[in-house]
Amino acid sequence: MCGIAAILSRDGPVPADALERATFAMRHRGPDGEGTWIAPSGRAGLGHTLLAITDPDGHQPIASEDGRLHIIHNGQFYDYKRIRASLVDRGHRFRTRSDSEIALHLYEELGPACLRHLRGQFAFVLWDEESGVLFAARDRFGLKPLHYAESEGRLYLASEAKALLAAGVAPGWDARGVYHALHACPDERISLFAGISQLPPGHFLRASASGVRIERYWDLPAVPRRRRLRMPAPRVRTSAPRVPAPTLEDSIARVRDLTEESIRLRMVAAVPVGCLLSGGLDSSAVLGVAAMCTDDPVAAFTVGFERRDFDESAGAGEAAAAAGAEHHVVTLSDADLADHFADAVWHAETIQYNTHGAARYLLSRGVRDAGYKSMLAGEGADEAFFGYEFLRATVGGARDSRAGTLPRPLARLPRIAAALLRSPSRHYPGLATASPWLARLALLLPAAPSLFTRLARGLGHIHAVCCRDFLDDFAGYDLYRAYHRRCRRTADLSRREPSRRLLYLWLHSLFVNYHLAADRLDMAHGVEVRLPFLDHHLFEYTNSLPVSLLAHHPREKHLLREAMRSYIPDPVYDRVKRPFWGPTAVRAKGGPLHDFLQDTLRGDACRSVPFLDHEAVVGLLDRLPTLPEEDRPSLDSLLLMLASVAVLQERYGL
Repeated sequence: MCGIAAILSRDGPVPADALERATFAMRHRGPDGEGTWIAPSGRAGLGHTLLAITDPDGHQPIASEDGRLHIIHNGQFYDYKRIRASLVDRGHRFRTRSDSEIALHLYEELGPACLRHLRGQFAFVLWDEESGVLFAARDRFGLKPLHYAESEGRLYLASEAKALLAAGVAPGWDARGVYHALHACPDERISLFAGISQLPPGHFLRASASGVRIERYWDLPAVPRRRRLRMPAPRVRTSAPRVPAPTLEDSIARVRDLTEESIRLRMVAAVPVGCLLSGGLDSSAVLGVAAMCTDDPVAAFTVGFERRDFDESAGAGEAAAAAGAEHHVVTLSDADLADHFADAVWHAETIQYNTHGAARYLLSRGVRDAGYKSMLAGEGADEAFFGYEFLRATVGGARDSRAGTLPRPLARLPRIAAALLRSPSRHYPGLATASPWLARLALLLPAAPSLFTRLARGLGHIHAVCCRDFLDDFAGYDLYRAYHRRCRRTADLSRREPSRRLLYLWLHSLFVNYHLAADRLDMAHGVEVRLPFLDHHLFEYTNSLPVSLLAHHPREKHLLREAMRSYIPDPVYDRVKRPFWGPTAVRAKGGPLHDFLQDTLRGDACRSVPFLDHEAVVGLLDRLPTLPEEDRPSLDSLLLMLASVAVLQERYGL
């Protein structure tokens, strides 16, 4: 795990000082070394900060045998030793022990097709001096970030947006990016910063004198919807055997094998690998398997809170004891979260909806201070095994998906469409204002109504504090419908079952742009986090299973529970899912978080945000003690979002 930066110049040589500034801005990502390199032609420059995990001397860029190709890489390639051995057998000579070098030699042989053979979480940039082509790629799920911008005849790329700004990209807000983020539907292609885009997950970028081209190399396979079709009997009977649907027992065994393999591959490192542990099923399963991969006790790190209603450290302690782990608890107060919220926002480069971002930032600091820099974590299991309520509820009314039925509310769509056209504004007024399409859809879905109720309240408050000019710029723009249409067009959503459509939309919006922004919170302290449940071999397998095997058991993630039964203690096996949620900030009678919000939102930074109505923000703060209790959850998120915006305005000079 490292930080990477690159500049491609079409007119004149690459400015060395700009490349150095970009690299220096990411020194937190690579505390073990940094350096820059400019090609002999002067057309391209590469910068790299090193976090040594597999090779203590793995300084980059790495050159090919003939010096034609140079690569910089952020992330990890798993199963790299097998691939390396195969490449050596085919005559390739390696300069380092780093896993990064396999991508260089695979590209020599296969070009962009090399990506099919890479397994892991990665972003890399490769320069071909002979052809004048710059090639960059991002992993399948977007676990590692990669931003780019074009300005004054140059193409800039970097792991973090702050590096592009340091290189000379003009600071400013991207209005569309802000609008999407405020509505909890961030766009995977753009950022909050004007002129700075993101290379989407599963895509590569190819740049040369003729321009920049972006192409997709992977997408979550669309498993055709299983339907019960009435067809005439075939005239000729064939002898082709029918492929039986997988049984629960077979699926449990396969999930166990793939999960064990994924974790075992991620335990390979030249430094000790620990685990982030919440005490829930996902992280406890990872710890249990990891403990079986090593003779030494695994270090497990848990965030705890002084406010006991948010603290889960006792449950994590049970899982740690069962695995024989060395358990470290980083206990945080409200004052800790308030004091470091701004730093977390600056590093994450996103709008924060909760204090869990600051908690993750401080947890990673605790990991670093304990002498560790490589961790495993359980993120991705809810996506792979339908752990979220909104996914399970979408399946709820359906019979076995092998029979091909739709959830009843969706199946009745033609008969109730007319009624829905008249009712959304009454049921979800805040939602209907922002997206009439989503408000109508909310009435169709059996998914938890509290989800849409909270979203509707939150959007109503957001529109009340935004400047009218800002909102008018998006009048008539239904962002949720536009997002759905784009995904439907590019991913063929019609071939996916309704619950898998929701999963796909989730993976390409909040998941990649918000949840996976934890990479920048961890790397703020030079800590890499590996996510076994987002191994694409494992994820593609669960995606191929009938939804009935994933979501029709009363207990969430039953398939994973059974697969990991021997690795987790009984309390974890029986534990109900609880999301990681940091302490709330809205308190009528004060407290550090409350005071932080009051000071930040009444201050000059918030006043200077161009798309906020500061008088409306202050008016909302004044009314807090008298607002209804049911509004407090959405208000807590809203105020933290506004504080995030104020921090970004001030820290980045937007």
